[in-house]
Amino acid sequence: MPITDVSLDEGASITHPDLVDLAGCRVGAGARVGPFVQIRPGSRVGARCKVSSHSVLGPSVELGEGVFVGHGVVIGDAEGGESRPVRIGAGASLGSRATVLPGVAIGRGAMIGAGAVVEADVPDFALVVGVPGRVVGDARDRRGLEPHDPAGRLDEVAAG
Repeated sequence: MPITDVSLDEGASITHPDLVDLAGCRVGAGARVGPFVQIRPGSRVGARCKVSSHSVLGPSVELGEGVFVGHGVVIGDAEGGESRPVRIGAGASLGSRATVLPGVAIGRGAMIGAGAVVEADVPDFALVVGVPGRVVGDARDRRGLEPHDPAGRLDEVAAG
């Protein structure tokens, strides 16, 4: 599979370069891209993100710092049709097999459940599940646990 016109920042890694299809995208510092991942032109993977195997980032997808993308996630238009940008905020997590439709913005620290289909914008720290995806809670409400913040700097990232 090809890797064409890709910008890899310092410390970015592609675990199996022969098993990805990356074109015209940027992978941020310390980000990791798993096998069988497809990233289309104009997309940007932020610093310290993890894009798990068998996931697809359509054109014009932007992952903020520290975003986790589970296995088999589809973000935006995988077929290359109408390109409407998708933005995933810093520290968000997308469960395996979730789908995010073109034109959607997901807030920082949001958690999207496995298999959810996100059709509309999601606020910061929302917990979203189901088909269609619906907000069912706040990702920070975890019985006294700290909010999911892999970079340890969500407030700093959001301010800048």
